[in-house]
Amino acid sequence: MTTALLSDVGAAAVSVRDVCQAAGVTAPTLYHHFGDKQGLLEAVAEQGFKRYLATKQGNGPSADPLDDLRAGWDRHVEFGLTHPAFYRLMYGPTGSRTHAAEQQGLQILHAMLVRLAKQGRLSMTPDEAVPVIHAACVGTTLMMLANPDSPAHRGLPDRVREAIFAAIITHQHSDDDPATTLSTQAGTLLATLAGQHDLDLSPGERLLLTELLSRWIR
Repeated sequence: MTTALLSDVGAAAVSVRDVCQAAGVTAPTLYHHFGDKQGLLEAVAEQGFKRYLATKQGNGPSADPLDDLRAGWDRHVEFGLTHPAFYRLMYGPTGSRTHAAEQQGLQILHAMLVRLAKQGRLSMTPDEAVPVIHAACVGTTLMMLANPDSPAHRGLPDRVREAIFAAIITHQHSDDDPATTLSTQAGTLLATLAGQHDLDLSPGERLLLTELLSRWIR
């Protein structure tokens, strides 16, 4: 019910009265379950994130993490264009809290980037790359939703995807510049270090090593 109203009038224009009438409940009932209108919208956004997460969890890793990264980007854009009411609520200005399903989705993205880093194919740390990719993908999808019929938007998701990937993905060879090779090797070691918890390092030593490797990546 709420999703249909969101599609018709948008989150800002949806009223508690409209929702109650559509659902056949009283306002006190709605307030009892959700607290207020914002609580209701957050609950709908949570359902959106869960639906989106289901599209990601159904796809296991392939042999090439870069292929997985491309497929993940495409699934994100497709979900937004297919479920515009959910997507605007999930990533629009009305959201005020972080959702567990959203964080799980970002963890899946992080795991793909760790695989790339271990192969020496990432020009920054996975922690740095996650918000870069996420911001670009969300921004592109929201732009597509804002003006879906614009000729300038034809093929836009693919163009932005490849531009972002070109900025963060490296293709190293043995005769590459030594400084670039060092950066790649540092990224590989840093990604490997993040998954090793039984090394004989104190917290301070681990922090120092992480800081040094991060500097070399840059």
